[in-house]
Parts: sequence; C-alpha cells; structure tokens
Amino acid sequence: CPCGYLGDPNHECTCSAMQIQRYESRLSGPLLDRIDLHLEVPAVPFKKISAESSGESSFEIRSRVSSASAIQKERFSKRKNFYNNGQMTPRDLKKYCVLDNACRDLLEEAVNRLRLSARSYHRILKIARTIADLAESETIMSTHIAEAVQYRRLDRKR
Repeated sequence: CPCGYLGDPNHECTCSAMQIQRYESRLSGPLLDRIDLHLEVPAVPFKKISAESSGESSFEIRSRVSSASAIQKERFSKRKNFYNNGQMTPRDLKKYCVLDNACRDLLEEAVNRLRLSARSYHRILKIARTIADLAESETIMSTHIAEAVQYRRLDRKR
C-alpha cells in the first residue's frame, strides 16, 4: 500500500481500500506474469531477530540449494547453455513436470479460481519443480504445487 504498513502487526495502515487497489494496480498483469515469486515479507520483531535460533542454519540451507542446483545441472546436462528449471520451455515442462491426478486437479483449481494466465501456470510449474528438487523428490507432489501457488501472491489479488 502507499503508506507501507498494510499487514504490519505493529503499525496501522491508513490507506483506504481504493488507495490500496489503485497502488497494486500499478503493476500490470503481463508484468506480474514475468515475476516468478510474489511474497509478503513482514517486519520481524527485535526479540525474534535477537533470539537464539533453532531453525535451519545457513550451512544447511546452502547445502540443500547446492544439491538442488546439481540436480538441475544434471537434468539439463545434454543441453547447451541450459542450467536450471527457470529456463524450461513449455515443451520441457511437459517432460520434466509430469503431474499426477491430485497435482493436476489442484493446479486446475488454482488456475480457474485465480484466473491465472498461461505464463503464470508455467511459472508455477517451474517453481514446483524447484521446490521438489530442494526436497530431493523426483516427482512433483501436490504439496509442491500448493507451495508454488502460495508464492504467486499478487496473482491471487487480481
């Protein structure tokens, strides 16, 4: 929103619904289609930032990302100048993003309910494939599709 406090638990947003809608509409649908991930990142309270963390360490995260990157490089090793899921064409998506019925149904519901474009549909498949790679899963599962749809927040507001 224009004031920057929409959804902030510590500050009240002073914008009207019309101001928020106008502000968000400045990003056109075709432009949003070209952005892979749309996320809201709320402010983190000081106590959480300064607390001893029991979450995943940077080393563990880097290890998972490196492993997923290696999986993708191997997947596309026979292709010249082709290294990751983000570079997949619609033809590649049919080959590397095979969905079972549950995944297909979930994705169909998201496309219909959110009125997603073909480009958004393809982005979701690429994101889901990457999420599956991070989980070291050979197949895309419905949880991967659901997570990928969640990363398209601005599609859900149109």
